Amino acid sequence: MAGNTFGTLFKVTTFGETHGTSVGCIIDGCPAGLLLSASDIQRELDRRRPGQSTITTQRKESDIVEIHSGVFEGKTTGTPIMLMVKNADARSHDYDHLKDVYRPSHADFTYAKKFGIRDHRGGGRASARETLARVAAGAVAKKILAEQASIEIVAYVERVQDIDSVVDINTITQTDVESTIVRCPDIVAATKMIEHITSVGKQGDSVGGIVRCVIRNTPPGLGEPVFDKVSARLGSAMLSLPAVKGFEIGSGFAGTLKRGSEHNDSFFVEDGTVKTRTNNSGGIQGGISNGEPIHFRVAFKPTSTIAKEQETISSSKKSVLLRASGRHDPCVLPRAVPIVEAMAALTMVDLYLLQKIYG
Repeated sequence: MAGNTFGTLFKVTTFGETHGTSVGCIIDGCPAGLLLSASDIQRELDRRRPGQSTITTQRKESDIVEIHSGVFEGKTTGTPIMLMVKNADARSHDYDHLKDVYRPSHADFTYAKKFGIRDHRGGGRASARETLARVAAGAVAKKILAEQASIEIVAYVERVQDIDSVVDINTITQTDVESTIVRCPDIVAATKMIEHITSVGKQGDSVGGIVRCVIRNTPPGLGEPVFDKVSARLGSAMLSLPAVKGFEIGSGFAGTLKRGSEHNDSFFVEDGTVKTRTNNSGGIQGGISNGEPIHFRVAFKPTSTIAKEQETISSSKKSVLLRASGRHDPCVLPRAVPIVEAMAALTMVDLYLLQKIYG
């Protein structure tokens, strides 16, 4: 099904279910000759894996990646790359009570209506465990972007519910982001976020928030002027993620509060390079990168599966009270950071390779 594949030249098809035997992806279109090892991919998977801290799901998965094809003597061959991670700690019996019940705001009802069948064990393909495959593919995309174009992608948790952080997006590093378990480099805000997530989790509830991402060193000229604008491709990528409910680039909705004279990014030349004095455009004008940092925000809703009692219905349309069991993140934001980076990388590597066609 086409809905399982992302990209034009650098294509990624993901496979597997959260309680199946494995999860993984097939990458088609990766250039030959790229030095690639399992450790390159494992670093990113370790940032996404469950059970990594007290504020994430306590499902214990080591998420060890296996490279099954497309790499010979440490280099990519130009043929399809298959990456796979075996599931080890799936407790399917935790979901027996959901076999005939639709969880509020989850994909249970819609999957059943679309396919006439659904995997009730943790949500099957609708589970965020599918994003493991995206992160694996994204690690390959990141390596291409870094080595061939010096493009750097950094994301962090900007907000958890109503707790905001103050961060300089121009100087933030991945080391800064990884300094706290919530992946917010503002230590004061991070402490409050961790306390809030912990408290909400103990109440059997969940919270959402915002991930902000910056893409640095993007050359001007990437993207297409109409349907395949950089902003459109990034928006599609981010809105394909589980739990995402909003996307904005540059000034976003806040830009509606400004006049054109305030919002316009004036050009100037520094050391022979064209730059803009402000970056309300978020590094994109007319759908094409202008050389400034691309920055955007992604809104994640609270986790749907919670332990609090909720009203819902069964597959036979009878009203029931549900108190879901199983292991779930009280807040998806900390683990969403590497996922957002991965989708940004997959988008940008595709646009980068497409631009090379123009010469």
